[in-house]
Amino acid sequence: MSKAFFGLPEQVIFCKKCVISNQRPSSTVEFKHKKNEKKATIGFGADGICDACKFQATKESQINWQKRDEALRELAAKHKRSDGGYDVIVPGSGGKDSAFTSHILKYKYGMNPLTVTWAPHKYTEIGWKNFENWIHVGGHDNILFTPNGILHRYLTQQAFLNLLHPFQPFIVGQRIIGPAMAAKFGVKLVMYGENQAEYGNNPDDNYIPTMDRKFFSVGNPEEMILGGKPIKDILAEKRFELNDFAPYIPPSADFLESKGVEVHYLGYYLRWDPQECYYYAVENTGFQANSERTEGTYSKYSSIDDRIDMFHYYTTLIKFGIGRATYDAAQEIRNGKISREEGVGLVKRYDQEFPKKYYQEFLEYIGISESQFNETVDQFRSPNLWEKKADGWRLKHTVWQ
Repeated sequence: MSKAFFGLPEQVIFCKKCVISNQRPSSTVEFKHKKNEKKATIGFGADGICDACKFQATKESQINWQKRDEALRELAAKHKRSDGGYDVIVPGSGGKDSAFTSHILKYKYGMNPLTVTWAPHKYTEIGWKNFENWIHVGGHDNILFTPNGILHRYLTQQAFLNLLHPFQPFIVGQRIIGPAMAAKFGVKLVMYGENQAEYGNNPDDNYIPTMDRKFFSVGNPEEMILGGKPIKDILAEKRFELNDFAPYIPPSADFLESKGVEVHYLGYYLRWDPQECYYYAVENTGFQANSERTEGTYSKYSSIDDRIDMFHYYTTLIKFGIGRATYDAAQEIRNGKISREEGVGLVKRYDQEFPKKYYQEFLEYIGISESQFNETVDQFRSPNLWEKKADGWRLKHTVWQ
């Protein structure tokens, strides 16, 4: 029997250029991510360099960004409307990335965006402030969509208990809302920020400007997995009706094609740099970093709008040995903001920090006890990553060893 859960490699390897390991799964959606299921992981070559670092080198030396900019202008011209209607949908929360995306499309490329937001589970104060600034300082129209609170809390609870992935229902909604609103409002272009292939998903996706429509092929809605189980099993509990799940069921690929909806990534056309997005958003949309660093990392400006964010990253630490500081440091090393030595030090200092600030709120939100929390977390510790000592759990492999 494998000593690694999720079909991950038993041997842990760290990238020689950044701080990511080969335990990072190559998909962020994880509809069926259980302990005994195979999961593709970030690729490493014989040189010990991860796919994400290799693509960063490609971005620097092999991509003609002027031609990509010209392609973006052609795309904008193709979809630009003269009747006063919206010509692009930009999904987001008003964080640095969506603020950058919507603002630059409007004020540099002359488009008329409608921004759409799948509401966070529980807004932070700075998250709500940045959301308001996105609209009132950045100058955007917005639709804030908040799903059924009872169902969403239930799905978040189940996703935590069954998958140790409390963000799964949110990620589903976040990915769906753009194309769904485009079809509803007759807009044919949706623009997300960066493609997750930049960070280690299938590297071939970096050379494709559009989102794979396979994501929108769910077949029978009752077979769709939410919270770690099929919708039909949730319906059997007699708490919800199928119509309650409408916001989570993606429009089919055929439907989107019939409506002419295209889903693109701005990171294909413009050289994507999260820290530069932050500077741009501060200057142009009133975006503000938090007054204190985020637990589990050294950053103050990334993923700060939701009080559940911290637990999403804590669960990736448990499942993959990769916490929030690792994700932050890896991308900042690739973008030349910090050295690998600095990144290793930051990971050592912050990656395993427990998110205490909103812990009790999180337990209350998903309706579990501290003992249930700890019991569930420990069930998902992969034997190839963790060992239990007298003073508690310890990672067997770290980037600083």
